[in-house]
Amino acid sequence: MKSLESWERPARRAALWAHRHHRGIAAAVLAVLFGTAITAFGVAPLAPDAADLPKRLIAEQVEPPDWQTQIDALGEFELQLTRNDLTRSTDTVDTLLTRLNVTDAEAASFLRNDPVARRLLQGRAGKMVQVQTGPSGELHRLIARYPAEKAEQFSTHFTRLTVERDAVGLKAKVEQAELNSQVALRSGTIESSLWAATAVSQIPDTVTIQMAEIFSNEIDFRRDLRRGDFFAVVFESLEADGEPITWNQAAGRVLAAQFTNAGRVHEAYWFHDPVLRKSAYFDGKGESLRRAFLSSPMEFSRVSSGFAMRFHPILKTWRRHLGVDYAAPTGTPVRTVADGVVDFAGWQNGYGNVIFIRHTGGRVTVYAHLSRMNVRQGQRVEQGQHIGAVGATGWATGPHLHFEIRENGQHVDPLRVARSSEAFSISPSSRVQFQAQSLAFKNQLALASQRQFAQAE
Repeated sequence: MKSLESWERPARRAALWAHRHHRGIAAAVLAVLFGTAITAFGVAPLAPDAADLPKRLIAEQVEPPDWQTQIDALGEFELQLTRNDLTRSTDTVDTLLTRLNVTDAEAASFLRNDPVARRLLQGRAGKMVQVQTGPSGELHRLIARYPAEKAEQFSTHFTRLTVERDAVGLKAKVEQAELNSQVALRSGTIESSLWAATAVSQIPDTVTIQMAEIFSNEIDFRRDLRRGDFFAVVFESLEADGEPITWNQAAGRVLAAQFTNAGRVHEAYWFHDPVLRKSAYFDGKGESLRRAFLSSPMEFSRVSSGFAMRFHPILKTWRRHLGVDYAAPTGTPVRTVADGVVDFAGWQNGYGNVIFIRHTGGRVTVYAHLSRMNVRQGQRVEQGQHIGAVGATGWATGPHLHFEIRENGQHVDPLRVARSSEAFSISPSSRVQFQAQSLAFKNQLALASQRQFAQAE
């Protein structure tokens, strides 16, 4: 016990002293720490500078493989060359293969004699041809891509003709495949005509035709265009196996367009109204640009003779032309411009194969020189329905469609009727969706315009 008390007394005295002088102790500790920091600061710069450290250069001789070894290695790989071209109306098998750098007598004979492969040079020129050959020009594979064989598939499919070599020999097959769609932006300025301006802007002809049709109720593209008019368009650019198509029959749909004519801006946005169950082009306010009467009975066409005086190609006299003629290849689909009932479908004098359709308001539309007719008398038809195909029957010097509109027995200008017919609006419940979609299209049109101005500068 005495020994324990001798240890406790000094401890108590130390604790009492620390309590009375706690501030001094804290200051002393800080001073020690601060001094240590300064010491560390002062010692650190005394480390050696990295620039003064010794350097050692290591060099090693690298010997590449000898040329023969490299040549032997390359010889293990089979070289294949790819080349593309378009068929021409004057092409033979030999001229086409020569242009594609194919030197293969067996392939040439096969293309001339195989019933499937012979389709390569049959029909219209302009087929997209791609070949893969070996180092000596021998044909490994040939693929030709061209418009779908059925007119109703022009905008959705294409024909693929493949000639390929296997262990047995060359084989050919033909199939229909779907086109792929990409969004394209273009713009341009009118200098002389719409066709010239769109050609400069690399816009497909069918897109130009769609633009003219979309705004046909607002702009007369034969009389109203002014130099300096500006346009921008967003459309589907179609591809066949990733290759942009070169034929005009299969163009993508115009998704949005803007046309400034004589200072006035016209807008069009493609939209499907789920409530009305209708798809059409609408302006920025949601009013349909498609009216009760379409301005043209054909989706893809051009006016070859308008509603005016002309020199008759057969009668050889100046006469008033009481309709509108549309130049187009035989077989091009013809549609009715409005809802109605077929009054007559058959042969009639100079009209050849002709269809008369009766509409409300005492109006009758006439579709003449048809190669075929898909409707019969008394049948009810809807706007845009295909009723026949372009031909050259009756008094016709070439394939075209003669189109008329009569009001109470009197011939009238089809364009005037289309412009004066009533339109419809987007349903109220679909307006929010339309506004969002049209805003996105507006941004794309603005981007297309900026690109045009940047190129001009």
